Amino acid sequence: MAQVALPHDAKAGPTKPEVRAVTLAKLDLGPSDHVVDVGSCTGAVTIEAARRAGRVTAIERKPERLEVTEKNLAANEVDADVTVREAEAPDGLPEDADALFVGGSRNFEAVLDHAVETDVDRIVMNVARLEVAGRAVEAFREREILDEVVQFQVSHGYELVGATSFDSQNPVYMIVGRRDAEGLA
Repeated sequence: MAQVALPHDAKAGPTKPEVRAVTLAKLDLGPSDHVVDVGSCTGAVTIEAARRAGRVTAIERKPERLEVTEKNLAANEVDADVTVREAEAPDGLPEDADALFVGGSRNFEAVLDHAVETDVDRIVMNVARLEVAGRAVEAFREREILDEVVQFQVSHGYELVGATSFDSQNPVYMIVGRRDAEGLA
């Protein structure tokens, strides 16, 4: 599968390729799925989801970031039917989504409420801040959709004085929800 090209900058860090790989694996997207990317920013998750799912809705509240999503979508080959909406979630969220990616922490409780009310099967929320991760885990648990929590950190190697050292990225807390979740084991 082709790499995601992100020639346009949204003044925010896109979800790193390694994080996207795990995110998409947890969303378990298929060709008949409708997935929603809440807080699309650069469009990186939208693009990768559109290569797996039949339909994608990207929601972004900032017009300049929405424009970046659209430009980056145009720079990549995708097969899915993609809709891009300027809205602050939960406004603009479709009623028929199978899977939901929450990339931002604004209004996430209302987004989760919408997901529960509309029977979204799979939800993944990625968080970089520990306090938000704690609140998100509790919000998933309260809605009885908490399936698992994954914490990981990506490091990339670089040359340092003729040897390899590593530059670590911030840890990512991935909260995974499912409609039929049995909770953490």
